[in-house]
Amino acid sequence: MQTDILVIGQGICGTFLSYYLDKAGVDYLVIDDSREDAPSRVAAGIINPVTGRRVVTVWKADEIIPYSWEAYGEIGALLGITAISQKNILDFFPNPFMRESFLKKKAEDNPYINLVETDYSHLFNYEFGIGSIQPAYTAHLQTLLPAWRNYLQTHQRLLSETVDPAQIVIDQDIVRYKDIRAKKIIFCDGAAGNENPYFANLPFAPNKGEALLVTIPGLAQDHIYKKSITLAPLPEPELFWAGSNYLWEFEDSRPTSEFYEQTIQQLQHFLKIPFTVVDHLAAIRPATVERRPFTGFHPVHTAVGILNGMGTKGCSLAPYFAKQLCDHITGGVPLSPEADISRYTKVLSR
Repeated sequence: MQTDILVIGQGICGTFLSYYLDKAGVDYLVIDDSREDAPSRVAAGIINPVTGRRVVTVWKADEIIPYSWEAYGEIGALLGITAISQKNILDFFPNPFMRESFLKKKAEDNPYINLVETDYSHLFNYEFGIGSIQPAYTAHLQTLLPAWRNYLQTHQRLLSETVDPAQIVIDQDIVRYKDIRAKKIIFCDGAAGNENPYFANLPFAPNKGEALLVTIPGLAQDHIYKKSITLAPLPEPELFWAGSNYLWEFEDSRPTSEFYEQTIQQLQHFLKIPFTVVDHLAAIRPATVERRPFTGFHPVHTAVGILNGMGTKGCSLAPYFAKQLCDHITGGVPLSPEADISRYTKVLSR
């Protein structure tokens, strides 16, 4: 079998890269084993223009946030699904210092934030008011990823298996994997990139995240609710994603009892209405030391590429940089210097 591009992984990066290759008429094949603990399958799908205790506008927000809305809308239209919804964030201030920080940013005319006057005291415990962050969105990954996988299968673009690295052979400008020959191979392999023999020298900083899935009857699903914990609505009625934590030291990707117990306590303190836990999820995020993605091609093995390192912003960054990488492949369009792995040429050339 012969193809132009082998895409390794069908998380959010592999999904959008293969989608844009498909649109561009490039011949490609995706190899993916559909692991349930892949971070794209565990994430809440939040796309947020403002983040952190200091209420900082995220990197490239003015470009990436509107681009995400359009990209998910386009792929959703192709697949006949709703791939994204606008779900503005209600930020319940946990203390007066957070309220003060929020008001300071508002005074600086941050266009994404405002104060909320609506009373939510019948649903939540809070004392210091509420801010709003908008526009914010939730990408419906639990719907999108299976739908795109079905599209790939229908069009014979998917090899459903775990990649065996030992069978990948790079011979000058030809890539061979088993009986497949390709011009290029692009790794969208998430946390596994940290151990990828071609890219292990990149400064990955993987961290572990966990979440509970909870049903909350009586809580409207038109907002994301945030205090000491984030409650993000999922497409199923009454179902919310509750999380998450960031563990930089961990033994494995399995859920922990510590997170479960802590999150139950946070939910009990935050909510005034009943909830029921239906699942406990965990995954390793493919974050990077400098919090910037890894895109582009290896300086020595020029047929080997990467689209990875999106971290907690994967749902917003992946469509933008997947399109950029596709344009780079098909038309030689330069990659963003902040994301292009050419910035690590010396490290990768060792």
